[in-house]
Amino acid sequence: QVQLVESGGGLVQTGGSLRLSCVASGRSFTISNGAWFRQAPGKEREFVALIRWIGGSTVYADSVKGRFTISRDYNKKMVYLQMNSLKPEDTAVYYCAAGGWGVGAGEYDYWGQGTQVTVSS
Repeated sequence: QVQLVESGGGLVQTGGSLRLSCVASGRSFTISNGAWFRQAPGKEREFVALIRWIGGSTVYADSVKGRFTISRDYNKKMVYLQMNSLKPEDTAVYYCAAGGWGVGAGEYDYWGQGTQVTVSS
C-alpha cells in the first residue's frame, strides 16, 4: 500500500501562485509515476500533470502548460506542483495520485485526500 498526503492549497487572486506538495509513504518503491489531477464542482476529475518517478520526464495537460510545473524529490518521496499565473478556472480540489502510467484517472491505484485551490477573480 501507498499513502499520499497533499498540502499547500488555499485561496489566491488571479495571477497569483501556489505550490502543492504530496508526500508518499508505505511501499513507495512501487510508484511508477507521480501525478496531479483536479476536480471542479460538477465536473469529472481531470489530468493536470505527471512525472516519471525514474528519470523525471513530465507530461502536462494543455490547459496548464507554461503555467504549472511538476517536480519530485526522489529521496524524500515528494511530488510538487508549482502553479503560477493562476486563473479562476483553475479552481478545484487537487489530488495527488500514484501507481499509474498515463493521463486517465482510472489508471491510478493510490490517491490523496485532496486539497482545495480557489482562485478569485
